[in-house]
Amino acid sequence: MLQGVTTDADFADATVILPVNVRDLLPRDLPRCTWSGSGTHLRSVERELARTALGEVDYLAVCTPEDLPVAIGGIDFQVCEESGFLWQLAVHPVLQSRGLGTLLVRAAEQRIRDRGLRRAELAAEESNPRARALYERLGYIAYGRKPNVWDEEGPDGSIRSHETMCVLMRRGL
Repeated sequence: MLQGVTTDADFADATVILPVNVRDLLPRDLPRCTWSGSGTHLRSVERELARTALGEVDYLAVCTPEDLPVAIGGIDFQVCEESGFLWQLAVHPVLQSRGLGTLLVRAAEQRIRDRGLRRAELAAEESNPRARALYERLGYIAYGRKPNVWDEEGPDGSIRSHETMCVLMRRGL
């Protein structure tokens, strides 16, 4: 290595510890959540945030000390009777596999318990084995399958339907 010059290889084994906190996701956060999906997705999240005032939904954000959301996800209390349904869970791509998804799911489970409910449910796309593996590590058990569909925005701004098969999973709290 040349003196005074560093390369990416010099930092390959570096560890950075960054404190985070979990709070409610707010509409003002959405412009800083473009990593989580397209404009269509963020408009969907914005509509769901409107449901928080009705008590139907909680939407959480895991944030850095600079208050930057790096993981987000919702809990819908209207989908399953006596359960909170976790959905739209996302972790910033460069921070995946660092424990943020676990923190987000555990915080969501606490919100469910705070409402007096004793079960959390979610649907994991069959095409996303990493997500399913996380949920299984956290104690979720598959109990069925269900097709799902939502609008997805292409790079050219066109909207198309995304159809997928999901594994339904649940965990007692």
